[in-house]
Amino acid sequence: MYWVTGLPPGSDRRYNFCLIINHRFSKTPIFLPCQKDETAMDTALLIWNRVVPHTDILTNIISDRDAKFTSELWTNLHQLFVTKLSFYTAYHPQNDGLAERIIQSLEETVRRVCAYGL
Repeated sequence: MYWVTGLPPGSDRRYNFCLIINHRFSKTPIFLPCQKDETAMDTALLIWNRVVPHTDILTNIISDRDAKFTSELWTNLHQLFVTKLSFYTAYHPQNDGLAERIIQSLEETVRRVCAYGL
């Protein structure tokens, strides 16, 4: 899971963050628009409602060290669902080159859409 920040606000709900979840087996990214002020509980519900129904059972989650994922809530959720939470160092492409490429593509797409008003 990765956060992309500093996006221009969207239409009706004013999304300005994007949570990217990369499905390891299919290599398919899942983009979830978010707001900056969402809590760890909001993020957990977003993943539970929008990702879990469409994927296999989660066994391992690799995330950056965002405070939302290091909170007590996430620690308890991982114990409850018997999943492993692993962390990586942000801006360190050796950890996950695919994720860095997905983020780069998303930023390019958003930049072009904003520039041309598509």
